[in-house]
Amino acid sequence: MDKEIKILAISGSLRQNSSNKALMNAIIGLAKENVKFTIYGGLGDLPHFNQDIDAVEEPVPVKELRTHIKEADGVLICTPEYGNGVPGVLKNALDWLVSSGEFINKPTTIISASPSPMGGDKANASLLLTLKMMNAEIVERGTLIIPHITLKLNKEGIITDPELKQELLSVLQTLEQACH
Repeated sequence: MDKEIKILAISGSLRQNSSNKALMNAIIGLAKENVKFTIYGGLGDLPHFNQDIDAVEEPVPVKELRTHIKEADGVLICTPEYGNGVPGVLKNALDWLVSSGEFINKPTTIISASPSPMGGDKANASLLLTLKMMNAEIVERGTLIIPHITLKLNKEGIITDPELKQELLSVLQTLEQACH
């Protein structure tokens, strides 16, 4: 049997019916049995980033996020794009991690999806810049920009586009290999 691989899955959206959250869950459903996902749902609980607060006492939600990333073999981020950039809650979470080192050499894959024809390309590019600066190991062929997501994923969160399903399986496989 293959070694168990622990992946932390993060959606960059707080919306309950977010297409990126549905996409993240669909990806989890495509994983092999030995790949175990933990869904991080604490973005909305993190305080606004402030180094002064961190210097005095690490806030509990920040400590929990850092622990989740430390314990994971890899990270999967699915994010929408807001205002041509990374959603504020996701950027805030990353700001808490910039100097603490949890992302150093951590295999990471980034998927942005949007109903727009651009697919969240600017959020994807911005996220790549931030994670590379944090020394995350961005998995080769581990980024994906998905335009017109609402035409490729139904309301039940099932991938209806066979080409997208194959692309997601490929991204998942490269993340899994990077975690060995």
